[in-house]
Order: sequence, then C-alpha cells, then structure tokens
Amino acid sequence: MKYKIVSDSSSNMLNLEDVAFSLVPLKILCGSTEFTDNNSLNLEEMVTTPKKSTCKTSTSCPNPNDWLDAFGDADNIFAITITSALSGSYNSLIQAKQEYLNLNPHANIYTIDSLSAGPEMYLIIEKIRQYILQNVTFEDICKKITAYQSHTNLLFCLQSLNNLANNGRVSQAVAKISGILGIRVVGIADEHGQLKLLEKCRGEKKAVETIFQEMKRNGYCGGSVRIAHCFNLAAAHALSSLITKEYQNSDIQIHNCTGLCSYYAEYGGLMIGFED
Repeated sequence: MKYKIVSDSSSNMLNLEDVAFSLVPLKILCGSTEFTDNNSLNLEEMVTTPKKSTCKTSTSCPNPNDWLDAFGDADNIFAITITSALSGSYNSLIQAKQEYLNLNPHANIYTIDSLSAGPEMYLIIEKIRQYILQNVTFEDICKKITAYQSHTNLLFCLQSLNNLANNGRVSQAVAKISGILGIRVVGIADEHGQLKLLEKCRGEKKAVETIFQEMKRNGYCGGSVRIAHCFNLAAAHALSSLITKEYQNSDIQIHNCTGLCSYYAEYGGLMIGFED
C-alpha cells in the first residue's frame, strides 16, 4: 500500500524525507505577473514586486486537477490545506477527493482543514510522517492526527497588514495600525481558522516577548516549535533564544516562509506553530 502526504504550499514545506510527498502550489498575482509558490519561486522578487506596483494583488488557490495530479497513484493519502476560512483550497481538495475515489474506490484519503497555515501545518505533516514510519494503520493515524490537531497552535507577528486588508482578511481600519512606525501586531489563528489580533507592540523586542507570553498563555510548556520568518531571521533567533532560556530541551526549528505565507506575513513577519 502506497502512502503519500500532500499539502498545499501554505505549509512552507517544500520536501519531506522518507515518505512520499507532493506540494500543490497556490499562486500570487500582481497585475499580469503570476508567481507560482513552488521550489522555483524567486521569493525576494515576489515579496518586493507588490510594493513597487500600483496593480491589485491577490492569491489563487489550487484547482481540483492540481490535487488529483499530486495524489498520483497512492493508496493511502493524507492531504492538508490552509484554513478554509481564508482560502478555497480545502473545497478544491474535497472535489478532488471525490473524483479520485470514484476512479480508485479502494483508496483512502484523509483530508485536513488545518484551520491554520504555515508552521502549524508543518507540525501536523511531521506528525503524520512519524506515524507512517512507525507503521501505524491508516485509520489510527487519522484518529491520532485529529487528536494532535487539537494541541497545535499558530501565532503570528506582522509589521504590515496591507496584503491581508487588501484581500479582505482583516479590515482596512485595523491595517492602518501596522502603518504606525515601529508597531508590530501579534495575533492568533482561532479555533475557527480566523485571524484574531491580540496585541499591538512597539518595537521588535517587545513583540518577541509578547509572542512568548502568548505561547505560554495558550498552553506551551516545552513542546515542539516551528518558526517561519519572512526575511527576519534575527527575530526568529531572538524568539528561539527566549524559549530555550526557559525550556532548554525544546525542539525548535526555524525556516523561511515560502510564497503564500510571505505574501500575507509580508517583509519582517513571523509565524509560529507550537504544541500545547
């Protein structure tokens, strides 16, 4: 039986060792320019182009055929998407699942609406991989991942909310807050997959400290942490140091935001996935 994990590109995961994996890219549109969120993306160009242009920018989710292509010929498929509250990616996945099962009635597909994005999805994918390598049955992996997802979280820290506001993800009035010099906005993905703004912080040091306090307020006590950044490695390291100072044995990894997450996090943004 062939196992496979499939994710849309909002997970920031471009490849995965030891288990079959496929990435289904979203797209970032800036006027007539289209950026495909895959391994070939010029990330710096994608991040800077909207700032240099007066054209409307937007994002485009995968279509069902993109998902079908990614499924390949696998028998047991775990497929995960960005929160359905912000994208149509999950709806496309559900359509693809039904078509695939019509053609392959003995296959199994477990679809996961992450109710999140980026590093929280990264944690879930890593856990699925772990269970596959441990030879856990498909049915038991589904149960375990459902339970695990209730103990993963996403926080974010943004210097700009322009792209979120321009695409209707937050209000323009809220976005203006981030235009004030030195203000960082700290927020969370709530239980419905909506973005909820929690704190306004002046300066990066205060923002990093606020993130750590919010992590603990949401149940963090030394579990795994995945920090994704958009051209802000210094802040990612500062947060990692703050965590390890109190929880020395924490499993912390830092990686870059890929295209979709970079578009919404914007330059200097942080996204933090963690276990409670």
